[in-house]
Amino acid sequence: MNILILGSGGREHSLAWAIKQNPKCDRLICAPGNAGMDEIADCADIDILNGGAVVEFCAENAIDYVVIGPEAPLAAGMADRLRAAGVKCFGPSREAARLEASKTFTKQVCDAANVPTAGWARFGDAASAAAHIREQGAPIVVKADGLAAGKGVVVAMTEAEALAAIDDMFAGAYGEAGAEVVIEEFMQGEEASLFVLANGEHCMAIGSAQDHKRVGEGDTGPNTGGMGAYSPAPVLTPEIEARVMAEIVRPTLAAMARRGTPYQGVLYAGLMILDGRARLVEYNVRFGDPECQVLCMRLGAQVLDLLLACSDDRLHETRAAFADDHAITVVMAARGYPGTYRKGSAIRGLDDLPSSSHQEVFHAGTTLSDGQVLATGGRVLNVTTRAASLREARDLAYGMVDAIDWPDGFCRRDIGWRAL
Repeated sequence: MNILILGSGGREHSLAWAIKQNPKCDRLICAPGNAGMDEIADCADIDILNGGAVVEFCAENAIDYVVIGPEAPLAAGMADRLRAAGVKCFGPSREAARLEASKTFTKQVCDAANVPTAGWARFGDAASAAAHIREQGAPIVVKADGLAAGKGVVVAMTEAEALAAIDDMFAGAYGEAGAEVVIEEFMQGEEASLFVLANGEHCMAIGSAQDHKRVGEGDTGPNTGGMGAYSPAPVLTPEIEARVMAEIVRPTLAAMARRGTPYQGVLYAGLMILDGRARLVEYNVRFGDPECQVLCMRLGAQVLDLLLACSDDRLHETRAAFADDHAITVVMAARGYPGTYRKGSAIRGLDDLPSSSHQEVFHAGTTLSDGQVLATGGRVLNVTTRAASLREARDLAYGMVDAIDWPDGFCRRDIGWRAL
């Protein structure tokens, strides 16, 4: 098969790494890709938000299958354009992708399906939103309604912080995504994520993970896109997972089907777990980043078989095979992230690191220039390992981190601390 992966982050590099190992993959193309993906695939400079350009590229390159990585092309209707052109792809339709593209839409679906989640209210102006915050008090959660590249959520521990978030959102800090806001009840507990492949009302869980959103050790400082992750998440026991599937995932999929927008792709359920019960924090309509890295490390080449089974409506005859192991990924970010950071610094030592089914560095914000790997983003590298225990995997990962020569980079040194 000729396979095209859309995206350029660590999520897409890990998907490419896993898919490349499968003998069904004859040619792999990543668009636009990054320095790491360039080592295992052909990279193509395509605007992945331009449906016409992607469809044309697929025709010119005899693409058999497209895997859509990020949320933006999904929300823009990329899967619809591809399917209309007769190109098989992995990812939900534009309407189904509203589960991530609109917080309000998700809450309405959850209410219709009786899914346990936080209490909420929607506002289209700062004055009424601020009045609601003063009435409810803090802690409280303020979310931009639309897509904000993972940055449109403020968990406000004080009323002043919540009011400042409202001012920022309605002042345009997140563009159109913040034209409306959703204010939610603060939920206590431990967060974890469950990843499910779904096609209509057929679904299958393919793994759990827990990521570290805060930039500082001990989960302190501002939220980020994720500073590391590990899989499986011990808090998501088999018993809790079964209840999540029965009380959250399957009712949501049934509600989507009733709306005439059946869901096909991966559904990422962010959960808050307290006293053995889970409530939904949010849905994402793509693999998490950096959670995808640990899932791909544990699943390996079967990733392609699972995605194809989802696209071909064969989930009912498929199962994911996990070894009894643990995986961890440590994000190396540019100093200053998630605030202002410098681009263009050189990263050395990557060629000397091990590359195997147990140890790999997945690239995120990198490019290759005159033979040098340069940092081009905030989150830049994902040092990913797996082993028989989480502690062993963690030690392997930080050993690799210490071997990377990048003075302008930093990482958290406590990834996995909750489980350990």
